[in-house]
Amino acid sequence: MTPVKTLARLALTALVALATPPAAIAQDSGRLRLEITDAVIEPMPIAVPQFIAESAGASDMAARISQVVVDDLIGTGLFRQIPSDAFISQVTAFSSPVQYADWKAINAQALITGAVSTDANGLINVKFRLYDVFAGQELGDGLQFAGTQEGWRRMAHKVADAVYNRITGEGGYFDSRVVYVAEAGPKDQRQKRLGIMDYDGANVQYLTDSSAIVLAPRFSPTGDRILYTSYETGFPRIYVLDVASVGRRALPIPDGDMAFSPRFGPDGNTVVFSLTQGGNTDLWRMTVDGASPVRLTNAPSIETAPSFSPDGSRIVIESDRSGTPQLYVMDANGGEATRISFGQGRYGTPVWSPRGDLIAFTKQNKGRFHIGVMRVDGSEERLLTASFLDEGPTWSPNGRVIMFTRETQGAGGEARLYSVDSTGRNLKPVSTGGAASDPAWGPLQK
Repeated sequence: MTPVKTLARLALTALVALATPPAAIAQDSGRLRLEITDAVIEPMPIAVPQFIAESAGASDMAARISQVVVDDLIGTGLFRQIPSDAFISQVTAFSSPVQYADWKAINAQALITGAVSTDANGLINVKFRLYDVFAGQELGDGLQFAGTQEGWRRMAHKVADAVYNRITGEGGYFDSRVVYVAEAGPKDQRQKRLGIMDYDGANVQYLTDSSAIVLAPRFSPTGDRILYTSYETGFPRIYVLDVASVGRRALPIPDGDMAFSPRFGPDGNTVVFSLTQGGNTDLWRMTVDGASPVRLTNAPSIETAPSFSPDGSRIVIESDRSGTPQLYVMDANGGEATRISFGQGRYGTPVWSPRGDLIAFTKQNKGRFHIGVMRVDGSEERLLTASFLDEGPTWSPNGRVIMFTRETQGAGGEARLYSVDSTGRNLKPVSTGGAASDPAWGPLQK
């Protein structure tokens, strides 16, 4: 690995999985509640009748929004959709009373109903309700979202996030975006440009052209800016890109020095990165405006791939000071670093979870690459994947899912994006419409 690219119900009956310490089933005063634990049984069966069209011409939009809500929830691996041909009751109006016995008869544990309306100004209104079938009551108050028709997918994601939150008690991640490197062309002449998309691969837009190699894009905490490395000058340099305007500027790095592997601090104003001067690679910190540069390490080893803890007090890094690339944790202001990786193989590209409990990493051992997680003290290491080349993990906003790059073997090998939950289950490809690498998950959108 090189310095630049080493790069839930089921309350009352069952548990489902993601990651973190084991937890008991929570009934939440008799209400539907799915606790995410290490145990895995069956996904929660849910019923999602097609949302009601409450205005002329809204039928197609209602169908599309319903489907995205279903896709978001089913895609987590925590839920299972009951097919509509199994329904006994039919939802014909948003205000229709719920026949709980009919939904209970088909073993639906949760019922989601919704309605969509549009107006002459191109605005759309989406509302939904979530019902606990076995308790025979609505779970929370109904919500509605309004916006332009062009933003219909975001409203669907917001509905799914709200449902996910009410059932699991945790934050969602559907209304978020991912920045990545879109690749095209033969492997030895690959063109690369920055792309940005919804978390599920929809709404792809390109932020740069393919005239220069770009690597390692990273979102700011608010999702409005992106740091990335470009080789357009012949040397790796770090740029700050404004997502809305696509305007950009370079961090002030002396000519001849190589700067790469940048990462925002939690305050959104601090940037930490690797800088190579005279053949030595150390970590530096400065403001996003280029002021107040501070050298954090000073060693003959390669220090790279920094990632802040959520509170900004510590940084996890990759360093080969022990002879092979390993993971270390250090104070964000510099000082001694404590090694946390002790398994066989080489470790790199560490990323601190937004929850603060885990660090994801890339591991190379015995000719295989893995995405893994460990506690911040290095304990409880678990490998989630294994392939010819898996690398570069990035966390979902709620710290439950990891996205990464997987490349296939051979001369025609191609990089693609995959996601996996933090127990190693629910591994699946992410649709990008082409080769892609270096994903970085942004925050929930406002």
